[in-house]
Amino acid sequence: PHRTELYEDPPPACWPIVYSPDYNITFMGLEKLHPFDAGKWGKVINFLKEEKLIADDLIVQAREATDEDLLVVHTRRYLNKLKWSFVVATITEIPPVAFLPNFVVQRKVLKPLRTQTGGTIMAGKLAVDRGWAINVGGGFHHCSSDKGGGFCAYADITLAIKFLFERVQGVSKATIIDLDAHQGNGHERDFMDDHRVYILDVYNRYIYPGDGFAKRAIKRKVELEWGTEDTEYLQKVHTHVEGALNESKPDIIVYNAGTDILDGDPLGGLAVSPQGIVKRDEVVFKAARSRRIPILMVTSGGYQKRTARIIADSILNLHNLGLIDKELAASGGGNPKVEQMIRDSAKDLTCLS
Repeated sequence: PHRTELYEDPPPACWPIVYSPDYNITFMGLEKLHPFDAGKWGKVINFLKEEKLIADDLIVQAREATDEDLLVVHTRRYLNKLKWSFVVATITEIPPVAFLPNFVVQRKVLKPLRTQTGGTIMAGKLAVDRGWAINVGGGFHHCSSDKGGGFCAYADITLAIKFLFERVQGVSKATIIDLDAHQGNGHERDFMDDHRVYILDVYNRYIYPGDGFAKRAIKRKVELEWGTEDTEYLQKVHTHVEGALNESKPDIIVYNAGTDILDGDPLGGLAVSPQGIVKRDEVVFKAARSRRIPILMVTSGGYQKRTARIIADSILNLHNLGLIDKELAASGGGNPKVEQMIRDSAKDLTCLS
């Protein structure tokens, strides 16, 4: 495989939480034309810093995925299409983007999305090394190798899994647990005929993308009705996450933890409470950690102002329950060599490589 900076090891003193200020999309108020809170990712980090869970020098700095990285999955033809502003406008659903020069679009829209994509790829390796990892962005599950859509311009989930299959020994089976309100048709199309990847997708059956072809790739399809609430939702998630992991025994779980299932989300059409979302993430992490399967979480969709607080609360809850833990994580599942490395590593090591 090609040489990539995305797989360089961060110091063991870091949390396997990946983020960069470059994730956030801000330009001339245009981002306000989309229901998306384009600064959501930075807000999550700020809440976690306020709660003293993390500090800037203890999180892993995401790096932008290069063209060479992206070509592990994407076609050259697709990447060239993104050089047309109107194509990016269609994918991001922000029509005025069509009228901006492409160099502005590259810098203000696509670079943040490429950096989040790099973050997901990095978090994939971190999850295998540490037992878990969270990319505070990513989860672009409507993008496949040759087609973007639904705000997703790069197929970060497909990329993270293909990188692991190609570069990390002992990773030959993956399970995607997609709990965003929308069907994850991008990774489904990419892994349609790949028996190494098991997909569980729980989504509102009546909303975008309604991709009948992609549904054929779903091993466990859970189609929800409008306005599904906590009790029914959590029961279904619990049953099917357990069922999927008992059936598939993967080497890595990619958990697409969209918060657009939140009551009142203009696009999701479901009615799960903030507490329900926190509980959902707990159910997934408990299932993964109890089986000792590495888990990579990405944050995906979620279009309300209160979303960032809920994601932060969920991460704090996982920590309070001992489901994510820097020591546990960094201990490499009790690998004495890694533990010695951690003891040897100086306190002032920074995670900004």
